[in-house]
Amino acid sequence: MATRRELIEAIASRYHAATRAEKKTILDEFINVTSFHRKHAIRALKRTTRESTTSPAPSTRSRLYDEAARGALTILWEAADRICGKRLKEAIPALLDAMERHGHLHLDAEVRRRLLTMSAATMDRLLKPVREAAKQRRRRSGINNTALRKSIDVRTFTDWNDPPPGFFEMDMVAHCGKSVAGTHVHSLVLTDIASGWTEAAAMVMREQTLITLTVEEVRKKLLFPMLGLDVDNDSAFINLTVVDYCKDQEIKLTRCRAYKKNDQAWIEQKNGAVVRRMVGYGRLEGAAATAALGRLHELARLYVNFFQPSFKLESKSRDGAKVTKKYHTPVTPYERLLASDRVTDESKGQLRQVFSTLDPVQLLSQIREAQGNLVQLEVGGGTLGTAEASQELSRFVVSLSTAWRDGEVRPTHRKFSAGPRTWRTRVDPFENVWPMVEQWLNDQPEVNAKSIFARLQAQFPESLQQGQLRTLQRRVKQWRTAIARGLVLGCEAAPGAAAVNKEEVIS
Repeated sequence: MATRRELIEAIASRYHAATRAEKKTILDEFINVTSFHRKHAIRALKRTTRESTTSPAPSTRSRLYDEAARGALTILWEAADRICGKRLKEAIPALLDAMERHGHLHLDAEVRRRLLTMSAATMDRLLKPVREAAKQRRRRSGINNTALRKSIDVRTFTDWNDPPPGFFEMDMVAHCGKSVAGTHVHSLVLTDIASGWTEAAAMVMREQTLITLTVEEVRKKLLFPMLGLDVDNDSAFINLTVVDYCKDQEIKLTRCRAYKKNDQAWIEQKNGAVVRRMVGYGRLEGAAATAALGRLHELARLYVNFFQPSFKLESKSRDGAKVTKKYHTPVTPYERLLASDRVTDESKGQLRQVFSTLDPVQLLSQIREAQGNLVQLEVGGGTLGTAEASQELSRFVVSLSTAWRDGEVRPTHRKFSAGPRTWRTRVDPFENVWPMVEQWLNDQPEVNAKSIFARLQAQFPESLQQGQLRTLQRRVKQWRTAIARGLVLGCEAAPGAAAVNKEEVIS
Protein backbone atom coordinates (compact mmCIF):
# COMPACT_ATOMS: atom_id res chain seq x y z
CA MET A 1 0.00 0.00 0.00
CA ALA A 2 2.85 2.39 0.72
CA THR A 3 4.24 1.76 -2.79
CA ARG A 4 0.82 2.34 -4.32
CA ARG A 5 0.43 5.64 -2.46
CA GLU A 6 3.85 6.79 -3.70
CA LEU A 7 2.90 5.81 -7.26
CA ILE A 8 -0.41 7.72 -7.04
CA GLU A 9 1.37 10.86 -5.79
CA ALA A 10 3.97 10.59 -8.59
CA ILE A 11 1.44 10.15 -11.41
CA ALA A 12 -1.33 12.47 -10.11
CA SER A 13 0.37 15.74 -11.08
CA ARG A 14 1.22 14.43 -14.57
CA TYR A 15 -2.37 13.12 -14.98
CA HIS A 16 -3.86 16.47 -13.95
CA ALA A 17 -1.78 18.45 -16.53
CA ALA A 18 -2.32 16.00 -19.43
CA THR A 19 -4.79 16.30 -22.29
CA ARG A 20 -7.80 14.02 -22.66
CA ALA A 21 -5.95 11.57 -24.97
CA GLU A 22 -2.85 11.58 -22.74
CA LYS A 23 -4.96 10.94 -19.65
CA LYS A 24 -6.34 7.78 -21.27
CA THR A 25 -2.82 6.48 -21.93
CA ILE A 26 -1.62 7.36 -18.41
CA LEU A 27 -4.70 5.72 -16.90
CA ASP A 28 -4.15 2.48 -18.88
CA GLU A 29 -0.54 2.27 -17.70
CA PHE A 30 -1.57 3.03 -14.12
CA ILE A 31 -4.24 0.27 -14.12
CA ASN A 32 -1.80 -2.30 -15.52
CA VAL A 33 0.63 -1.59 -12.69
CA THR A 34 -1.84 -1.32 -9.75
CA SER A 35 -4.69 -3.61 -10.92
CA PHE A 36 -7.18 -0.96 -9.78
CA HIS A 37 -10.70 -0.78 -11.18
CA ARG A 38 -10.83 1.99 -13.77
CA LYS A 39 -13.32 4.13 -11.85
CA HIS A 40 -11.40 3.70 -8.60
CA ALA A 41 -8.16 4.70 -10.36
CA ILE A 42 -9.79 7.88 -11.72
CA ARG A 43 -11.08 8.80 -8.26
CA ALA A 44 -7.70 8.13 -6.63
CA LEU A 45 -5.82 10.37 -9.06
CA LYS A 46 -8.41 13.16 -8.88
CA ARG A 47 -8.60 13.04 -5.08
CA THR A 48 -4.82 13.32 -4.70
CA THR A 49 -4.75 16.27 -7.09
CA ARG A 50 -7.59 18.02 -5.28
CA GLU A 51 -6.02 17.53 -1.86
CA SER A 52 -2.66 18.85 -3.01
CA THR A 53 -4.10 21.98 -4.67
CA THR A 54 -6.79 22.97 -2.14
CA SER A 55 -5.43 21.77 1.19
CA PRO A 56 -6.42 24.36 3.83
CA ALA A 57 -3.95 25.82 6.25
CA PRO A 58 -4.06 24.09 9.62
CA SER A 59 -6.17 25.99 12.13
CA THR A 60 -4.97 26.70 15.62
CA ARG A 61 -7.30 26.45 18.58
CA SER A 62 -7.24 28.60 21.66
CA ARG A 63 -6.34 25.92 24.15
CA LEU A 64 -6.42 28.09 27.22
CA TYR A 65 -9.88 29.43 26.49
CA ASP A 66 -11.11 25.95 25.57
CA GLU A 67 -9.85 24.72 28.93
CA ALA A 68 -11.38 27.73 30.69
CA ALA A 69 -14.77 27.12 29.08
CA ARG A 70 -14.60 23.45 30.09
CA GLY A 71 -13.67 24.41 33.65
CA ALA A 72 -16.47 26.96 33.90
CA LEU A 73 -18.95 24.46 32.45
CA THR A 74 -17.89 21.91 35.07
CA ILE A 75 -18.49 24.44 37.86
CA LEU A 76 -21.94 25.29 36.51
CA TRP A 77 -22.75 21.58 36.08
CA GLU A 78 -21.82 20.94 39.72
CA ALA A 79 -23.74 24.03 40.85
CA ALA A 80 -26.78 22.71 38.95
CA ASP A 81 -26.42 19.36 40.79
CA ARG A 82 -25.13 17.43 37.76
CA ILE A 83 -28.14 17.66 35.46
CA CYS A 84 -28.12 16.64 31.78
CA GLY A 85 -26.92 18.91 28.95
CA LYS A 86 -30.39 19.84 27.68
CA ARG A 87 -31.52 21.01 31.12
CA LEU A 88 -28.14 22.60 31.85
CA LYS A 89 -28.28 24.74 28.69
CA GLU A 90 -31.56 26.29 29.86
CA ALA A 91 -30.31 26.71 33.44
CA ILE A 92 -26.97 28.36 32.62
CA PRO A 93 -28.20 31.95 31.90
CA ALA A 94 -30.03 32.34 35.24
CA LEU A 95 -27.43 30.31 37.15
CA LEU A 96 -24.53 32.27 35.66
CA ASP A 97 -26.13 35.62 36.46
CA ALA A 98 -26.86 34.54 40.02
CA MET A 99 -23.33 33.25 40.62
CA GLU A 100 -21.76 36.42 39.18
CA ARG A 101 -24.18 38.58 41.15
CA HIS A 102 -23.12 36.89 44.38
CA GLY A 103 -19.42 37.04 43.47
CA HIS A 104 -18.82 33.30 42.96
CA LEU A 105 -17.65 33.59 39.34
CA HIS A 106 -15.61 36.23 37.50
CA LEU A 107 -15.68 35.00 33.92
CA ASP A 108 -13.60 36.42 31.13
CA ALA A 109 -15.82 37.91 28.39
CA GLU A 110 -14.73 35.34 25.81
CA VAL A 111 -15.35 32.39 28.17
CA ARG A 112 -18.79 33.77 29.08
CA ARG A 113 -19.72 34.11 25.40
CA ARG A 114 -18.68 30.54 24.68
CA LEU A 115 -20.76 29.21 27.56
CA LEU A 116 -23.91 31.08 26.53
CA THR A 117 -23.62 29.99 22.87
CA MET A 118 -22.68 26.38 23.59
CA SER A 119 -25.16 23.72 22.47
CA ALA A 120 -26.52 21.00 24.73
CA ALA A 121 -24.73 18.32 22.68
CA THR A 122 -21.40 20.13 23.10
CA MET A 123 -22.00 20.38 26.86
CA ASP A 124 -22.61 16.63 27.08
CA ARG A 125 -19.49 15.95 24.99
CA LEU A 126 -17.26 18.18 27.15
CA LEU A 127 -18.70 16.78 30.38
CA LYS A 128 -18.44 13.12 29.30
CA PRO A 129 -14.99 12.47 30.86
CA VAL A 130 -16.04 14.37 33.97
CA ARG A 131 -19.22 12.29 34.34
CA GLU A 132 -17.31 9.06 33.74
CA ALA A 133 -14.79 9.94 36.44
CA ALA A 134 -17.54 10.87 38.91
CA LYS A 135 -19.79 7.88 38.16
CA GLN A 136 -20.58 5.49 40.96
CA ARG A 137 -22.96 2.56 40.94
CA ARG A 138 -26.21 3.28 42.76
CA ARG A 139 -28.72 0.77 44.13
CA ARG A 140 -32.28 0.72 42.90
CA SER A 141 -34.72 0.18 45.31
CA GLY A 142 -54.97 -6.99 47.61
CA ILE A 143 -56.93 -3.94 48.27
CA ASN A 144 -60.21 -4.03 50.04
CA ASN A 145 -62.83 -2.21 47.96
CA THR A 146 -64.53 -0.45 50.90
CA ALA A 147 -67.35 2.08 50.75
CA LEU A 148 -64.92 4.87 51.64
CA ARG A 149 -62.60 3.91 48.79
CA LYS A 150 -65.55 3.78 46.38
CA SER A 151 -66.56 7.30 47.43
CA ILE A 152 -63.27 8.78 46.16
CA ASP A 153 -63.11 9.45 42.42
CA VAL A 154 -60.52 7.59 40.36
CA ARG A 155 -58.22 9.71 38.19
CA THR A 156 -55.96 8.06 35.60
CA PHE A 157 -52.90 9.55 33.91
CA THR A 158 -55.04 10.61 30.90
CA ASP A 159 -57.65 12.50 32.98
CA TRP A 160 -55.65 15.60 33.94
CA ASN A 161 -56.35 17.63 30.75
CA ASP A 162 -53.94 20.51 31.45
CA PRO A 163 -55.04 21.49 35.00
CA PRO A 164 -54.19 24.90 36.51
CA PRO A 165 -51.39 25.14 39.10
CA GLY A 166 -52.55 23.79 42.44
CA PHE A 167 -53.44 20.16 41.62
CA PHE A 168 -50.89 17.93 43.35
CA GLU A 169 -50.01 14.26 43.33
CA MET A 170 -48.96 12.97 46.78
CA ASP A 171 -46.96 9.95 47.85
CA MET A 172 -44.68 8.76 50.63
CA VAL A 173 -41.05 7.60 50.42
CA ALA A 174 -39.94 5.19 53.14
CA HIS A 175 -36.41 5.65 54.47
CA CYS A 176 -36.18 2.09 55.75
CA GLY A 177 -32.89 0.89 54.31
CA LYS A 178 -33.00 -2.81 53.39
CA SER A 179 -35.87 -3.76 55.70
CA VAL A 180 -39.37 -2.31 56.20
CA ALA A 181 -39.63 -3.81 59.68
CA GLY A 182 -40.13 -1.50 62.65
CA THR A 183 -40.70 2.25 62.71
CA HIS A 184 -38.71 4.48 60.39
CA VAL A 185 -38.82 8.00 58.96
CA HIS A 186 -40.91 8.81 55.87
CA SER A 187 -40.88 11.69 53.39
CA LEU A 188 -44.25 13.04 52.30
CA VAL A 189 -43.79 14.28 48.72
CA LEU A 190 -46.17 16.47 46.67
CA THR A 191 -45.67 17.63 43.09
CA ASP A 192 -47.79 20.06 41.08
CA ILE A 193 -48.96 18.64 37.73
CA ALA A 194 -48.96 21.96 35.84
CA SER A 195 -45.61 23.42 36.92
CA GLY A 196 -43.64 20.53 38.43
CA TRP A 197 -43.32 22.41 41.74
CA THR A 198 -42.23 19.83 44.33
CA GLU A 199 -42.57 19.92 48.11
CA ALA A 200 -41.26 17.32 50.56
CA ALA A 201 -41.54 17.09 54.34
CA ALA A 202 -40.18 14.64 56.93
CA MET A 203 -42.47 12.53 59.12
CA VAL A 204 -41.19 10.61 62.11
CA MET A 205 -43.64 7.78 61.36
CA ARG A 206 -46.43 6.78 58.96
CA GLU A 207 -49.70 7.95 60.51
CA GLN A 208 -52.87 9.52 59.03
CA THR A 209 -53.20 12.43 61.47
CA LEU A 210 -49.55 13.31 60.98
CA ILE A 211 -50.16 13.34 57.22
CA THR A 212 -52.90 15.98 57.50
CA LEU A 213 -50.70 18.13 59.77
CA THR A 214 -47.80 17.84 57.32
CA VAL A 215 -50.01 18.74 54.34
CA GLU A 216 -51.23 21.81 56.24
CA GLU A 217 -47.63 22.91 56.84
CA VAL A 218 -46.89 22.49 53.12
CA ARG A 219 -49.99 24.56 52.23
CA LYS A 220 -48.73 27.43 54.38
CA LYS A 221 -45.40 27.51 52.54
CA LEU A 222 -46.95 27.45 49.06
CA LEU A 223 -47.19 30.75 47.19
CA PHE A 224 -50.25 29.58 45.25
CA PRO A 225 -53.43 27.78 46.50
CA MET A 226 -53.71 24.00 46.76
CA LEU A 227 -56.77 22.91 44.73
CA GLY A 228 -56.53 19.12 44.62
CA LEU A 229 -54.71 16.03 45.87
CA ASP A 230 -54.29 12.76 43.99
CA VAL A 231 -53.10 9.82 46.11
CA ASP A 232 -52.54 6.10 45.75
CA ASN A 233 -54.57 3.41 47.52
CA ASP A 234 -52.44 3.37 50.67
CA SER A 235 -54.56 3.14 53.82
CA ALA A 236 -52.57 6.06 55.22
CA PHE A 237 -54.29 8.23 52.55
CA ILE A 238 -57.64 6.45 52.13
CA ASN A 239 -59.18 7.09 55.56
CA LEU A 240 -61.76 9.37 57.19
CA THR A 241 -59.10 11.66 58.69
CA VAL A 242 -57.65 12.61 55.30
CA VAL A 243 -61.04 12.67 53.54
CA ASP A 244 -62.57 14.98 56.16
CA TYR A 245 -59.54 17.27 56.08
CA CYS A 246 -59.82 17.68 52.28
CA LYS A 247 -63.55 18.42 52.57
CA ASP A 248 -62.96 21.06 55.26
CA GLN A 249 -60.20 22.75 53.22
CA GLU A 250 -62.15 22.44 49.91
CA ILE A 251 -59.42 20.32 48.34
CA LYS A 252 -60.48 17.88 45.61
CA LEU A 253 -59.34 14.39 46.65
CA THR A 254 -58.87 11.70 43.98
CA ARG A 255 -57.06 8.37 43.84
CA CYS A 256 -55.31 6.27 41.19
CA ARG A 257 -56.20 2.75 40.15
CA ALA A 258 -54.85 -0.06 42.28
CA TYR A 259 -51.45 -1.40 41.15
CA LYS A 260 -51.23 1.17 38.30
CA LYS A 261 -48.08 3.18 38.99
CA ASN A 262 -48.40 5.10 35.71
CA ASP A 263 -51.49 6.86 37.05
CA GLN A 264 -49.09 8.71 39.37
CA ALA A 265 -46.19 9.07 36.94
CA TRP A 266 -45.40 12.66 37.98
CA ILE A 267 -44.90 11.95 41.69
CA GLU A 268 -43.15 8.62 41.06
CA GLN A 269 -40.60 10.46 38.93
CA LYS A 270 -39.99 13.06 41.65
CA ASN A 271 -39.59 10.35 44.29
CA GLY A 272 -36.45 9.23 42.49
CA ALA A 273 -35.18 12.43 40.83
CA VAL A 274 -35.59 14.64 43.92
CA VAL A 275 -36.04 12.67 47.16
CA ARG A 276 -33.83 9.64 46.53
CA ARG A 277 -31.25 11.82 44.79
CA MET A 278 -31.04 14.08 47.83
CA VAL A 279 -31.57 11.61 50.69
CA GLY A 280 -30.28 8.29 49.41
CA TYR A 281 -31.34 4.81 50.53
CA GLY A 282 -30.18 4.58 54.16
CA ARG A 283 -32.41 3.78 57.16
CA LEU A 284 -33.50 6.73 59.31
CA GLU A 285 -35.14 6.44 62.73
CA GLY A 286 -36.07 8.82 65.53
CA ALA A 287 -36.67 12.53 66.08
CA ALA A 288 -33.08 13.63 65.41
CA ALA A 289 -33.04 12.00 61.97
CA THR A 290 -36.48 13.51 61.23
CA ALA A 291 -35.22 17.00 62.08
CA ALA A 292 -32.10 16.55 59.93
CA LEU A 293 -34.21 15.26 57.03
CA GLY A 294 -36.62 18.19 57.39
CA ARG A 295 -33.70 20.64 57.18
CA LEU A 296 -32.50 18.95 53.97
CA HIS A 297 -35.99 19.07 52.42
CA GLU A 298 -36.33 22.77 53.27
CA LEU A 299 -33.11 23.58 51.41
CA ALA A 300 -33.88 21.22 48.53
CA ARG A 301 -37.32 22.76 47.82
CA LEU A 302 -35.72 26.16 47.11
CA TYR A 303 -32.88 24.73 45.04
CA VAL A 304 -35.03 22.33 42.98
CA ASN A 305 -38.00 24.63 42.35
CA PHE A 306 -36.03 27.79 41.52
CA PHE A 307 -32.85 26.49 39.85
CA GLN A 308 -33.50 22.97 38.45
CA PRO A 309 -35.11 22.92 34.96
CA SER A 310 -37.30 19.89 34.28
CA PHE A 311 -38.84 18.35 31.18
CA LYS A 312 -42.58 18.44 30.50
CA LEU A 313 -44.23 16.21 27.90
CA GLU A 314 -45.68 18.10 24.92
CA SER A 315 -47.09 15.22 22.87
CA LYS A 316 -46.91 11.45 22.48
CA SER A 317 -47.78 9.44 19.38
CA ARG A 318 -47.70 5.72 18.63
CA ASP A 319 -46.92 4.09 15.30
CA GLY A 320 -47.26 0.35 15.83
CA ALA A 321 -44.79 -0.56 18.58
CA LYS A 322 -42.86 2.70 18.26
CA VAL A 323 -43.78 5.52 20.66
CA THR A 324 -42.56 9.04 19.82
CA LYS A 325 -42.47 11.63 22.59
CA LYS A 326 -41.86 15.35 22.22
CA TYR A 327 -40.98 17.57 25.17
CA HIS A 328 -41.17 21.28 25.84
CA THR A 329 -37.91 23.17 26.42
CA PRO A 330 -36.75 22.43 29.99
CA VAL A 331 -37.64 25.26 32.41
CA THR A 332 -37.80 25.52 36.19
CA PRO A 333 -41.12 25.22 38.10
CA TYR A 334 -40.62 28.87 39.11
CA GLU A 335 -40.49 29.95 35.45
CA ARG A 336 -43.58 27.86 34.59
CA LEU A 337 -45.55 29.58 37.34
CA LEU A 338 -44.45 33.03 36.12
CA ALA A 339 -45.47 32.14 32.56
CA SER A 340 -48.90 30.81 33.59
CA ASP A 341 -51.87 33.15 33.14
CA ARG A 342 -53.73 31.21 35.86
CA VAL A 343 -51.42 32.39 38.65
CA THR A 344 -52.27 35.71 40.28
CA ASP A 345 -49.98 38.73 40.00
CA GLU A 346 -49.65 38.76 43.79
CA SER A 347 -48.32 35.19 43.81
CA LYS A 348 -45.90 35.99 40.96
CA GLY A 349 -44.61 39.01 42.89
CA GLN A 350 -43.96 36.85 45.95
CA LEU A 351 -42.15 34.29 43.81
CA ARG A 352 -39.93 36.97 42.29
CA GLN A 353 -39.15 38.37 45.71
CA VAL A 354 -38.06 34.95 47.03
CA PHE A 355 -35.97 34.26 43.90
CA SER A 356 -34.08 37.56 44.20
CA THR A 357 -32.76 36.56 47.64
CA LEU A 358 -31.54 33.08 46.70
CA ASP A 359 -27.92 32.13 46.04
CA PRO A 360 -27.82 28.72 44.27
CA VAL A 361 -24.23 27.96 45.27
CA GLN A 362 -24.90 28.76 48.91
CA LEU A 363 -27.98 26.53 48.81
CA LEU A 364 -25.95 23.69 47.29
CA SER A 365 -23.24 24.12 49.92
CA GLN A 366 -25.87 23.96 52.69
CA ILE A 367 -27.45 20.90 51.04
CA ARG A 368 -24.10 19.09 51.05
CA GLU A 369 -23.65 19.98 54.73
CA ALA A 370 -27.17 18.76 55.56
CA GLN A 371 -26.53 15.53 53.66
CA GLY A 372 -23.33 15.01 55.66
CA ASN A 373 -25.23 15.48 58.93
CA LEU A 374 -27.93 13.06 57.77
CA VAL A 375 -25.37 10.34 57.01
CA GLN A 376 -24.25 10.32 60.63
CA LEU A 377 -27.80 9.56 61.76
CA GLU A 378 -28.38 6.60 59.44
CA VAL A 379 -28.84 3.30 61.23
CA GLY A 380 -25.80 1.17 60.54
CA GLY A 381 -24.24 4.04 58.55
CA GLY A 382 -21.55 6.49 59.54
CA THR A 383 -19.05 5.10 57.02
CA LEU A 384 -17.67 8.61 56.52
CA GLY A 385 -16.56 8.91 60.12
CA THR A 386 -17.55 12.28 61.54
CA ALA A 387 -19.81 14.77 59.79
CA GLU A 388 -18.07 16.92 57.23
CA ALA A 389 -17.28 20.35 58.60
CA SER A 390 -18.94 23.22 56.79
CA GLN A 391 -16.46 25.13 54.67
CA GLU A 392 -16.37 28.73 53.59
CA LEU A 393 -18.50 29.54 50.57
CA SER A 394 -15.50 30.79 48.59
CA ARG A 395 -13.67 27.50 49.15
CA PHE A 396 -16.78 25.58 48.12
CA VAL A 397 -17.00 27.56 44.86
CA VAL A 398 -13.35 26.82 44.07
CA SER A 399 -13.90 23.12 44.80
CA LEU A 400 -16.64 22.89 42.14
CA SER A 401 -14.05 22.84 39.35
CA THR A 402 -12.31 19.75 40.75
CA ALA A 403 -15.10 17.96 42.69
CA TRP A 404 -15.58 15.46 39.85
CA ARG A 405 -12.14 13.99 40.52
CA ASP A 406 -13.34 12.68 43.89
CA GLY A 407 -16.24 10.77 42.32
CA GLU A 408 -19.54 10.93 44.20
CA VAL A 409 -19.91 14.27 46.06
CA ARG A 410 -23.22 13.62 47.84
CA PRO A 411 -22.43 12.28 51.34
CA THR A 412 -25.72 10.31 51.30
CA HIS A 413 -24.52 8.28 48.29
CA ARG A 414 -20.77 8.20 48.83
CA LYS A 415 -18.79 5.14 49.84
CA PHE A 416 -15.71 5.26 52.00
CA SER A 417 -12.51 5.83 50.04
CA ALA A 418 -8.91 6.02 51.15
CA GLY A 419 -8.41 8.93 48.74
CA PRO A 420 -5.85 9.48 46.01
CA ARG A 421 -2.12 9.12 46.58
CA THR A 422 -0.48 12.47 47.35
CA TRP A 423 3.19 11.47 47.47
CA ARG A 424 5.78 10.97 44.73
CA THR A 425 7.43 7.59 44.19
CA ARG A 426 9.95 8.74 41.56
CA VAL A 427 12.31 11.66 41.14
CA ASP A 428 10.77 14.56 39.18
CA PRO A 429 12.73 14.64 35.88
CA PHE A 430 11.64 18.23 35.11
CA GLU A 431 12.32 19.78 38.51
CA ASN A 432 15.42 21.70 37.34
CA VAL A 433 14.15 22.71 33.88
CA TRP A 434 10.53 23.60 34.75
CA PRO A 435 11.20 27.36 35.26
CA MET A 436 12.61 27.44 31.72
CA VAL A 437 9.56 25.56 30.39
CA GLU A 438 7.23 28.04 32.13
CA GLN A 439 9.03 30.91 30.46
CA TRP A 440 8.57 29.25 27.05
CA LEU A 441 4.85 28.75 27.77
CA ASN A 442 4.42 32.35 28.84
CA ASP A 443 6.07 33.53 25.63
CA GLN A 444 4.17 31.08 23.39
CA PRO A 445 1.00 29.76 25.15
CA GLU A 446 -0.11 27.73 22.11
CA VAL A 447 3.09 25.65 21.82
CA ASN A 448 2.50 21.94 22.46
CA ALA A 449 4.37 19.71 24.87
CA LYS A 450 6.00 17.70 22.07
CA SER A 451 7.78 20.78 20.69
CA ILE A 452 8.92 21.76 24.19
CA PHE A 453 10.26 18.26 24.81
CA ALA A 454 12.25 18.39 21.54
CA ARG A 455 13.86 21.68 22.64
CA LEU A 456 14.71 20.22 26.03
CA GLN A 457 16.28 17.13 24.46
CA ALA A 458 18.38 19.36 22.22
CA GLN A 459 19.71 21.29 25.25
CA PHE A 460 19.89 18.35 27.71
CA PRO A 461 20.39 15.21 25.57
CA GLU A 462 21.68 13.04 28.40
CA SER A 463 19.14 13.87 31.16
CA LEU A 464 15.86 13.31 29.28
CA GLN A 465 14.52 10.15 27.65
CA GLN A 466 11.75 9.68 25.08
CA GLY A 467 9.51 7.87 27.57
CA GLN A 468 9.21 11.05 29.69
CA LEU A 469 7.20 12.94 27.05
CA ARG A 470 3.90 11.84 28.60
CA THR A 471 4.97 13.25 31.97
CA LEU A 472 5.69 16.63 30.36
CA GLN A 473 2.33 16.56 28.56
CA ARG A 474 0.52 16.11 31.87
CA ARG A 475 2.57 18.91 33.46
CA VAL A 476 1.78 21.32 30.60
CA LYS A 477 -1.91 20.42 30.85
CA GLN A 478 -1.84 21.25 34.59
CA TRP A 479 -0.24 24.60 33.78
CA ARG A 480 -2.96 25.43 31.24
CA THR A 481 -5.66 24.36 33.72
CA ALA A 482 -4.24 26.74 36.34
CA ILE A 483 -4.30 29.63 33.86
CA ALA A 484 -7.83 28.68 32.76
CA ARG A 485 -9.06 28.69 36.36
CA GLY A 486 -7.73 32.20 36.70
CA LEU A 487 -9.78 33.21 33.66
CA VAL A 488 -12.93 31.61 35.12
CA LEU A 489 -12.74 32.44 38.82
CA GLY A 490 -10.71 35.64 38.60
CA CYS A 491 -8.11 34.21 40.98
CA GLU A 492 -4.34 34.03 40.75
CA ALA A 493 -2.77 31.28 38.65
CA ALA A 494 -0.66 28.52 40.14
CA PRO A 495 2.54 29.61 41.89
CA GLY A 496 5.23 30.45 39.38
CA ALA A 497 2.84 30.73 36.43
CA ALA A 498 2.99 34.21 34.98
CA ALA A 499 -0.02 35.96 33.46
CA VAL A 500 -0.75 35.21 29.81
CA ASN A 501 -1.40 37.84 27.19
CA LYS A 502 -5.15 37.45 26.43
CA GLU A 503 -4.90 38.93 22.95
CA GLU A 504 -2.29 36.28 22.08
CA VAL A 505 -4.52 33.48 23.43
CA ILE A 506 -7.63 34.62 21.50
CA SER A 507 -5.70 34.99 18.27
